[in-house]
Amino acid sequence: MKTPKSINRYFYKSRILNMKYFSLIIALLLFSCEEKKDVLLPKSNISIVKNVEDLSPIYIFLKIEEKDTIAEVNRKNSIISTNWIFNIDKRLPLRLVIPEVIKLQEKKRVEKAHKNEKAENYYSYADSVGKNLAFLPFTKVYYKMEKPNKENFVFRFRKGKKEVLMGNKEIKISEILQRFYSIKFERVPDVVFLFDKNMSYEEYIQHKILLQKYVSYNLDKLPVEFIF
Repeated sequence: MKTPKSINRYFYKSRILNMKYFSLIIALLLFSCEEKKDVLLPKSNISIVKNVEDLSPIYIFLKIEEKDTIAEVNRKNSIISTNWIFNIDKRLPLRLVIPEVIKLQEKKRVEKAHKNEKAENYYSYADSVGKNLAFLPFTKVYYKMEKPNKENFVFRFRKGKKEVLMGNKEIKISEILQRFYSIKFERVPDVVFLFDKNMSYEEYIQHKILLQKYVSYNLDKLPVEFIF
């Protein structure tokens, strides 16, 4: 039986970095003595981060029990002091994914004994152009499974829509900062992002990649993300 270290090398070198053929659907394979499970990763044509060292993999599988869809977490090989790589099945809806991510984030944030301030959390995805595994940092993101209050300035991301709702106007993600700063506020409100809880994880990651490219890098403080 393979050791955890050999399994990790198998994933990141054999299955991803050194693959000969890049299919439209990329799978990370987790092997155990009893079974084989697949994590189908989201894909994008942009690499935010290409390399992460000193990492621990965390897997969130899609599991079907009768008619129920379940997010099944495996974090057996996660070490608090390392960078955590979240390998999450792209077919899962946010309403199942984010509660598990919140639990894992909080566990790492409250840990005192082996805490490493430089350790980050990343979502993994497949770069369909570079043909490599890529990573999206989200360490500083705080999630809330509720509707934002009226004092916030909300950008709404809807299931199946590329455009973002700013009030009643549809705009492109690349226009968010320009449109926001063009408004003359008496008191500048807090910006928050609201994502449809029924949106697929893949669609969420594709939005997040564009947000990282056009919006987040320009902000001192990342907006709170609401899933509702």
